[in-house]
Amino acid sequence: MKLVANISDQTVSVGDEFRARLVENLSRAHIAQYAGASGDFNSVHVDEIFATLEAARPSVIAHGMLTMGLTATFVTSIVGHCALRSFGGRFLAPVRPGDTLECLATVCEVVTEDDGTRRVSLRLETRSATGVLLFAGEAEACVTSR
Repeated sequence: MKLVANISDQTVSVGDEFRARLVENLSRAHIAQYAGASGDFNSVHVDEIFATLEAARPSVIAHGMLTMGLTATFVTSIVGHCALRSFGGRFLAPVRPGDTLECLATVCEVVTEDDGTRRVSLRLETRSATGVLLFAGEAEACVTSR
């Protein structure tokens, strides 16, 4: 599989891969900042005592939408904000402080429309550095030929 710089590369084809490290060593500060930005102060995200004693977790966990937002930022970096037509996915495992998140976007379909616009479908996998699948999704972008 070849790695390509971005989706507007005219040679992009099914099987091409894009990779990025989304965040290294996710901190409690990242989680708290996201809680403030989103207004989601659920105790499992911000209260260590609640997370460990009441929710029976090893620690607080990051918001699923933080993981999705980091993934979306990567996707728009390769397709462009205006080209993105759809984006979605599922949260599969919790993200914890100290995790490093990496994303793999694989081209699954490229369709050239009559007007020359290419519709590119991507399969997305965001994993921890240890290989745990945290988020699985898909995205579709429309790219105008140059």
